[in-house]
Amino acid sequence: MTALDFFIVNVALPDVQRDLHAGTAAVQWVVAGFGLALAAGLITSGRIGDVAGRRRVFAIGLALFTAASVACGVAPSAGTLIAARLAQGVAAALTGPQVLAILGTAWTGRARARAFSAYGLTMGLGAVFGQLIGGLLIRADLFGLDWRACFLINLPVGLVTLPLVGRALPESRAPRRPRLDPLGVALCTGALVALVLPLIQGRAQGWPAWTWACLAGSAVLFAVFGAYQHRLSRRDGDPLVDTALLRDRPLALGLLTQLLFWCGQASFFLVLALYLQQGRGLDALRSGLVFVTIGGGYLLTSTTAHLIAARLGRRTLPAGMLLMAAGLALTGLAAHDAGTSGSVWWLGPGMFVDGVGMGVVIAPMTSAVMERVAPRLVGTASGVVATVQQVGNALGVALIGIVFYDALGTGRPDAYPHAFGLAIAALTGLEALLAVAYAVMAAGRERTPAE
Repeated sequence: MTALDFFIVNVALPDVQRDLHAGTAAVQWVVAGFGLALAAGLITSGRIGDVAGRRRVFAIGLALFTAASVACGVAPSAGTLIAARLAQGVAAALTGPQVLAILGTAWTGRARARAFSAYGLTMGLGAVFGQLIGGLLIRADLFGLDWRACFLINLPVGLVTLPLVGRALPESRAPRRPRLDPLGVALCTGALVALVLPLIQGRAQGWPAWTWACLAGSAVLFAVFGAYQHRLSRRDGDPLVDTALLRDRPLALGLLTQLLFWCGQASFFLVLALYLQQGRGLDALRSGLVFVTIGGGYLLTSTTAHLIAARLGRRTLPAGMLLMAAGLALTGLAAHDAGTSGSVWWLGPGMFVDGVGMGVVIAPMTSAVMERVAPRLVGTASGVVATVQQVGNALGVALIGIVFYDALGTGRPDAYPHAFGLAIAALTGLEALLAVAYAVMAAGRERTPAE
């Protein structure tokens, strides 16, 4: 539900703007509000799960997400929709860390690998097929709901899954129940808001002075937060983020890899959707059908990612990242050859290879980080991992968006293929760099878990 809602709303925006008579700024906040609330709340929600019980917090988040989705679906105005999207983001932040923490504590060994493989499959399906599902819902116009069906579809899902939470999920908490650390919560939340907000809004507004002030302020707040957390750790207190996590060098490098990987994923889906819909004139449904080629490759490997990882070992992630780099390179070449009039289906082979690589990477990459975490830190680590993913999404969209939109502004007749090709070249280089870096990191990786 949460992964799907992050992507499905992009398809609905034109209809939302027309139906609610919303301005450009309001439409931006329909997207930005969700991402901002989600990123800002993840680390704190991981601690809340440690204290109050992960199953309980997951159930609360699921109920709130379902209710917020209904509020989005019946919103009579843009302001109401934005408020409901903020509530959705808070709810998604409550559930996200609990999912990773429950998977990390309920199973061990091969069973845990299978669980993380299923997690990766689910998250990837939400991302890859979000646009197609949104296009189908809008085209079907169920009960005359138009774009509202993209949100109201969560109601039956929530009603079915909520009663199963108590029966299907085990309850777990941190072995020694920590305090919430309110000052740490305030510093961390403030730092994340100051970082993510300008990344989401900056490019569209031309990077005004407030965006740079926010980014500078976030650096200061993160420095103060880190010093305060280190001080609490030395005094045997209850820091929101135990600095033991970052003292484990392979785990810290794994988090950096997560950041860079998700920089590439969110930005690729953005520029691909813009190229297909604005550059090639496809509607949301036809554009979503093109995304199926990525989904086919993803399904092929993500369902057996744990078996692939067992066979390839430390070579799994570099191999998957090289496949993604090759797929992106093929996609960029096909877009260049197709120009503005050739068939978009020539992009299919490269996108399929990219999807194959995605399926190999996503679940093992998360498992590689979480398997190093001691039980007492699993809630905190889950929040940190989920936060890194969201910050990576925002950072990638901001940076690759600069490359893409600057190229569009050149006025060339082939502006969209040219801009798409430049963005793809940058993403190809990022994936190749990640493959090399992770191969080096895996070669020197220690086996002892972080304590």
